[in-house]
Amino acid sequence: MELKRGRLIDHVHLRSPDLEAAKTFYKAVFEALGIPFTEEDTHLWADEFWIDAGDQPTHVHLAFQAPDQETVRRFHDAGLKAGGWDNGPPGERTIYHPGYYAAFLFDPDGNNIEAVYHGPADRSADAVTLTFEMPKG
Repeated sequence: MELKRGRLIDHVHLRSPDLEAAKTFYKAVFEALGIPFTEEDTHLWADEFWIDAGDQPTHVHLAFQAPDQETVRRFHDAGLKAGGWDNGPPGERTIYHPGYYAAFLFDPDGNNIEAVYHGPADRSADAVTLTFEMPKG
């Protein structure tokens, strides 16, 4: 098995009382962002992100990286069509820094989900790759 890990966060685990609505939302925004995901009956995951069912929803602000402004716009459109509601349309937010281009949505459970493009930049690496064998049994 191979996992990719980013900069600071190892993983984010959300709980949803309506897992099917959450799956619909996250599949749509992940497709818009070009993020591969895996869906199973009891959960959906993509790299560091995991969501499953729970009696009480989590309430967090989570930002996904986007490669450009157009992807931020696609994220916003896809999320609205998939049951999210607007919490800030696509646009530059210079209060954070020049070039900070983002859109904000509430997911079906009220989490504040963002897609952000920080402007042109060189990355030292795409991700850290962890390779290992899964335990048997």
